[in-house]
Amino acid sequence: MAGGPADGEHVDVDALVRPAADEPERAAEAALRPRRLDEFVGQRVVRDQLSLVLQAALARGRAPDHVLLSGGPGLGKTTLAMIIAAELGAPLRITSGPAIQHAGDLAAVLSSLEEGEVLFLDEIHRLARPAEELLYVAMEDFRVDVVVGKGAGASAIPLSLPPFTVVGATTRAGLLPAPLRDRFGFTGHLDFYSDDELERVLVRSAGLLGVPLDATAAAEIASRSRGTPRIANRLLRRVRDWAQVRGDGRLSLDAARAALEVYEVDELGLDRLDRAVLDALCRRFGGGPVGLTTLAVAVGEEPETVETVAEPFLVREGLVGRTPRGRVALAPAWEHLGLTAPSPADTLFG
Repeated sequence: MAGGPADGEHVDVDALVRPAADEPERAAEAALRPRRLDEFVGQRVVRDQLSLVLQAALARGRAPDHVLLSGGPGLGKTTLAMIIAAELGAPLRITSGPAIQHAGDLAAVLSSLEEGEVLFLDEIHRLARPAEELLYVAMEDFRVDVVVGKGAGASAIPLSLPPFTVVGATTRAGLLPAPLRDRFGFTGHLDFYSDDELERVLVRSAGLLGVPLDATAAAEIASRSRGTPRIANRLLRRVRDWAQVRGDGRLSLDAARAALEVYEVDELGLDRLDRAVLDALCRRFGGGPVGLTTLAVAVGEEPETVETVAEPFLVREGLVGRTPRGRVALAPAWEHLGLTAPSPADTLFG
């Protein structure tokens, strides 16, 4: 049927509640992105602050200060960058830190910018060091030095740039060097969403997708979305698939629960990998502490996958703790698995 996985959208069950997005996912998200600040749900403080910055810049007829957006994946950094360009009526150029390997790559991008253009640098903390140093001068003085020649005969020719605005996005603000961070006139941190905010996101997305969504179903999906709009929209599309193929087309509470059971997303939003980590910690290692590498081997994954994909949410929800001796299962983890936590004496002597 139209709208199900057979329409070309690949479904990776293990990645269903991961906040990162691949290219097909980004394409599916594009139709659901808000276009203006007043359509953007959540992040009230950042939204209000950003609105002031943009309105003041428009009133002065000048490009606004450079903007740095930080926060976890899937919270709306790319969407806000697109909204900034739309609110300014300016073109948007999109690139990323990993894509710029040399200072010359960045110089080519900067020298082709138009006046007032918005340059979006995703994962800006992964810029190469020479490119960072070039960006310092470009952001502050609107100038880029083009090196001509090699060796002792090389010379730098200063090239003036028209005023432009850099919007940088990072999931790891602590990795940004201070000189680069200080060149941003506005810094906004995006927090995780509440269930009420996610319900509003889901209602808006369901309207754009043209599917009827019951309020109870929206609440159920929101509660399993890890506070992340990207995950909420992804789960909404999977519930839509189930309703169209196995249901009556309506996204009801029963359809939501049945679909999320099929896709192995439980009441807390945990997926197969999350539950495997908790199960290994509690059943195999008695609650820990256990090292990351040992834990990864026990669940059949790479240590980096466990650390970057499963752990952040488990720690944030108070299910797993990180100690100098290793990972430990906290009381809510035992309760979620229906197990009895060992007493402190059992942990100490046995």
